[in-house]
Formats: sequence, structure tokens, C-alpha cells
Amino acid sequence: MANPSILILAGDGIGPEVMAEVKKIIAWFKTKRAITFDVSEGLVGGCSYDAHGTPLTDATMAQAQAVDAVLLGAVGGPKYDKLDFSVKPERGLLRLRKEMDLFSNLRPAQCFDALADFSSLKKDVVAGLDIVIVRELTSGVYFGEPRGIFTEGNERVGINTQRYTESEIARVARSAFELARKRNNKVCSMEKANVMESGILWRDVVQEIHDKEYPDVELSHMYADAGAMQLCRWPKQFDVIVTDNLFGDLLSDMAAMLTGSLGMLPSASLGLPMANGRPKALYEPVHGSAPDIAGQGKANPIACILSFAMALRYSFSMLDEAARVEAAVEKVLADGVRTADLMGPAGGVPVSTSQMGDAIVAALNASI
Repeated sequence: MANPSILILAGDGIGPEVMAEVKKIIAWFKTKRAITFDVSEGLVGGCSYDAHGTPLTDATMAQAQAVDAVLLGAVGGPKYDKLDFSVKPERGLLRLRKEMDLFSNLRPAQCFDALADFSSLKKDVVAGLDIVIVRELTSGVYFGEPRGIFTEGNERVGINTQRYTESEIARVARSAFELARKRNNKVCSMEKANVMESGILWRDVVQEIHDKEYPDVELSHMYADAGAMQLCRWPKQFDVIVTDNLFGDLLSDMAAMLTGSLGMLPSASLGLPMANGRPKALYEPVHGSAPDIAGQGKANPIACILSFAMALRYSFSMLDEAARVEAAVEKVLADGVRTADLMGPAGGVPVSTSQMGDAIVAALNASI
């Protein structure tokens, strides 16, 4: 039986630094658990533009289509700000999502007990928080046509189009309902049906899918701006939130900060099953490339490590091994080990990016 295959695209900024710590975890599985992954590497984003004049080559795109899972670090940086829009680093990531048809983006927001005091919200509001935002990822305003900057009369006009088909809404709704059945059987769908026709269609289709296929799951609807307010007021009222591409982008970053740091949040982008039954999948931390701290050993690798744990769970069905990685992260945090972004008033043991990875490997060793 072939080994599971992974393509690593470390990307820009702190991407290579945090991905180096994931490689330690992959190596640990080989030496300590006799689980071997076939790992290949490629370029995406600014580093790909520097090397090839494009943020993603056709060859790397083909690699991504062929493997069982893609692990991505981060893309972008100020040195690329003046590039033409068509070759900006982010276009490489968007191409991966679109051509792999990764329509369901799972963004968990979990507040570890050791970090409950670190959130900007009161401890009783965030302690024990465990929610997932399911964001539609391949349609909506980021992909709709027409789009662009045009001249009308004597001024420029920027146009982006919010566009959804019934089938695009239905499949991400099913993804959310299926996930809810494995959790607390509760979904909240968020849109702006009060002012947007696409929001009216979104609400109608989600309700139809619920009534026909998932009547056992509790479903509620909420306007996205009210949802943002409720996430700040009492986030534990939610379990699974399903929403469109734009609102999902905004709401998931808000939910990330409820946990204290963007450096803690992983994500999984899933598509339709391949011939081997595994879904096409890309895993990446929610945080960006953080060029201001790149190369300084200050980056938090936990989000990237937890993204690998999500790959173990969703791509490889290694549920016990995923839980083992997550438990190791929780143990390290409980011991007070902290990268710079987690050093709040309560203090802790300050460590570098590499030292955090080493601490998690040590916790994995202790779990055997």
C-alpha cells in the first residue's frame, strides 16, 4: 500500500520557519510510530514569482492535484505590493483553491484552557470555546465576474461581483451539516438576506437542504453583521457556522482573535473525493506571512502544526494520531511554553519558533 503523499508549499515570510516545525512532527511519526509520508516540496507565492515569474507554476499545480494533501505556510509580503494584480502572491493561493475545487474551508476556533486569560475577552466568555466556521471558498465576490477597475466618464470604478449558484451553496451546506452531525448537531447559517439577493438565495438553499436531508440537525439563520456582534458577545452559543467566502474570511479572523492569537488557528480546505476516496485537500494556518518578524525566530508554529493534525484527521483518517498531536500542543501550552505572540501579563517560558517545535516533539515522546 502506497504511503500517504504530501506536497509542502512553505511560501513566504514566516512560512518556511513554521513549516520547518511541521517537518519535525512528520519525522517523529516515521521514527517513533512507523508512519511514513511521501513528502515533496514546491514554491508558491512571492518566492515562486521570484524564481519563475508566476506565483504558481503549472508544474506545481499539477503536483498539488496529484498528492493526497497539500500543506501550505503563507504567501505575500510588502516587496510584492506593486506587482500587477494577476501575479501577486495571493493569486497562487487562489488558483490552488479554485483549480482543486476546494469549496469547503473549515476554520476551527478553540480556546485552550492555558490561554483563556490571554484573550481580549473575559475568561468566562471564551474558556472552553470550540467552534468551527465553514467558509465557502471557491465562489462569491472573490471570483465573480465582472470584476476589475474601469473608467466611466472621468473617474475610475472598482467592480466586484457577488455570485452564487444553488449547487455551490448546497454543497457547502452539506459539508457543514455533515460536520455538525459529528459534533453537537447545530448549524448557524450567516448571510445578508436583508440587503443582498445572493443572501436570499443562500438562506433559501441552506433551509431546503436542511429540510430535505438533515432535519435532525438544529438550524438557525443570522445576518452576518449580527453574527459578528454575537461572536464577540457570547461565542459559545455557536457550534458550526456556515457562511459565504467574504463573510467567512472576516468572521473566521474575528473568531481567531477570540482565542488570543492568529498563531493558534489552523484550517482545512476540502474538495470532492479523489479516486482513492480521499478528498482533495489543502491545509494552512489562518495567519499570514508576517514579514515584520520573518527570520527572527518569533513566529508561532502551532497553527501550522495543528493544520497538519487536521490533515491526519480529514485526509488520512488517522484520528488517534491527530488527537495525539493536539494533546501534545495542549500539554506544552499548559506547561507555560510561549512564543512571543503568547507572552501576556501572566508570563510564561519564552521560546523561539524552533524551541516550540522541539517542545511539542518532546511532548509527543512523553505520550508514547
